Amino acid sequence: MSSTATLEAAPRAGNPPVLWALLAGNFVIGTGVMVVPGTLNDISTSLAVPVATAGQLMTAGALLMCLGAPLLAAVVAGWDRRQLLALSMAWYALLHLACALAPSFAWLLPLRVLALVPPAVFTPQAAACVGLLVPGAQRGRAITFIFVGWSLASVLGMPLAAWVGGTLGWRWAFGLVAVVSLLSAAWVWRAMPQGVRPPALSAQDWQATFRSRALMTTCLVTVLYAAGQFVLFSYFAPYFKQKLDSGPTALSLYFLSFGVFGLLGNVLMTRYIDRLGVHRSVMIAVGLMALSLAAYPLGTTPWLAALVTVPWALGCFSSNSAQQARLVGIAPPLAAASVALNSSAMYAGQAIGAAVGGWLIARDAMDWLHWAGLAGLLAAMVASALATRFARRAT
Repeated sequence: MSSTATLEAAPRAGNPPVLWALLAGNFVIGTGVMVVPGTLNDISTSLAVPVATAGQLMTAGALLMCLGAPLLAAVVAGWDRRQLLALSMAWYALLHLACALAPSFAWLLPLRVLALVPPAVFTPQAAACVGLLVPGAQRGRAITFIFVGWSLASVLGMPLAAWVGGTLGWRWAFGLVAVVSLLSAAWVWRAMPQGVRPPALSAQDWQATFRSRALMTTCLVTVLYAAGQFVLFSYFAPYFKQKLDSGPTALSLYFLSFGVFGLLGNVLMTRYIDRLGVHRSVMIAVGLMALSLAAYPLGTTPWLAALVTVPWALGCFSSNSAQQARLVGIAPPLAAASVALNSSAMYAGQAIGAAVGGWLIARDAMDWLHWAGLAGLLAAMVASALATRFARRAT
């Protein structure tokens, strides 16, 4: 009997250890992805570049993850997932160490792009192989469970990186990511069974994915709500410094508050997604984020800003978890392709949002960041309603 079959046949007293390793991997991936927003002020100062220029680290990295997720999904289709996931975390460690040692922004930018190859691999491939690790009836819950790692990154990883970057410097924050990445690689190698190889996708599978209005509209939802969030999320550090006159400690506490409610939102999503249904769950999560962006001008102090963004935090990470489950539920045989495309859509939205935010800041229009973000979220809600209609017609 294979190790995968053994996992599927095991009693379901709790989550298999491998799911905890994948959750931890997503925690490290999320911390590394979000280390730049928390350290943007120090990067800008220490490398003598404008904030908008430093923001290119997010735009360029997100573009790499956007293009890399579907391309790498095809390249690594036949790989043993134990080797693939562990090696991707080792790569994450090596490149973050290289970033920490970069002598200038001209060196940091390409190194940061290369450092973000693993997020294009780990997150979508971990989600795609969950179906081989747990019974089908537990698939939605298992997928949302491993995405709790991203919420934990916002609770612990992002605030810690922001504090380290603000007190010791951004290089120490990148070095911290390198250390935890190496630990994660070891854990994944130990916990992941050998021989987990999701079926390789054929050209017909990719064609079927691209031709599915339900799947592609669902991915469009991800592009829109990611863009809406990252118009402002990418520039929290300069926003707090310029608009709220706040330093690293206040920013770290803000990120901590955001992360705590983000974790709560993901836990609630994991618990109630099967009861609410994936389509309704996504709409609720995006609606909560839109509410915060509409009310953002009320956040005139760090504490009020934290209060205003509670709904945003509740919907931020839970929306992505629900989207993954939504895609898998629409077309289970195409899950590897659709989840990879959804990751690509998420990173495309991040690139668009960071670019729009940088464009506005360069034109002294920081007060417009939340309005641009709100427009993206409202568009996402419209697209989500269409995706629901297409999915129901396809069944």
